Amino acid sequence: MTRLARDFFPHLVRVAMTVGGIAILFVCATLTGCGGNTSDSGPGGAEVPQPGQSAIEEDLGPPPEGQSEPPVEDETLGLLETSADGQLAGAATDLSQQDRQDVSLKLTTWDEAEQLVASKTGRVVVLDFWSTSCVPCRREFPHFVGLHRDLSDQVACISYSVDYSGRASRPPESYREQVLEFLMEQGATFDNVLGTDDPDWLQERLDLIDYPTVYVYDRNGNLRKRFDNNERTNGEFTYEADVIPFVKSLLAEN
Repeated sequence: MTRLARDFFPHLVRVAMTVGGIAILFVCATLTGCGGNTSDSGPGGAEVPQPGQSAIEEDLGPPPEGQSEPPVEDETLGLLETSADGQLAGAATDLSQQDRQDVSLKLTTWDEAEQLVASKTGRVVVLDFWSTSCVPCRREFPHFVGLHRDLSDQVACISYSVDYSGRASRPPESYREQVLEFLMEQGATFDNVLGTDDPDWLQERLDLIDYPTVYVYDRNGNLRKRFDNNERTNGEFTYEADVIPFVKSLLAEN
């Protein structure tokens, strides 16, 4: 090998390695997308998952027992489906505009709710603890409205929404719209309150295990009966089979 060849050969090797390296990097980037971090998938390339908003937010922990966020969807129950006009199935369809306008919702503590019950002395009071995320609650609510419609001259109905989950990021006021929307669809033209107490505190104080839970007070303001699904062994209680007959038995008392 001549001196010129010996001196030039290392340069040829370096050039070949450089060109080869560029070619390899080009092929790698084109076919596999290595070295990049993109959410777009090119021809033949695999999509790279990107973290969603929930992945970077603070973990707020699970919702309290008996509640679920977002609301539970159950395809076996028409109550959670929407009709062609956007109404929630199970909502009353024969309501007048005035009925909807008469529906109101107040944010209260449990102590304030007790004062409301006490103000109804002289009538039987039915207090229903419910949530928009509770399937049995939504299923029974139309019958609760029917009780008010049929016996409002002798019975005072109060709905107590326990939608508030106690999360600092979602104060009670943030649940107002979804709760009021459901109440308006049902034509709940009686006293409706949205609880503002910490749900864990409320559940412990009242021993609330599951929803719905219904309290029935006599004309003197005494709690005479509590209905909840944990005290029964043959299925969930219903207004038609359980609550309404008991209310009528209190009305029949002297």
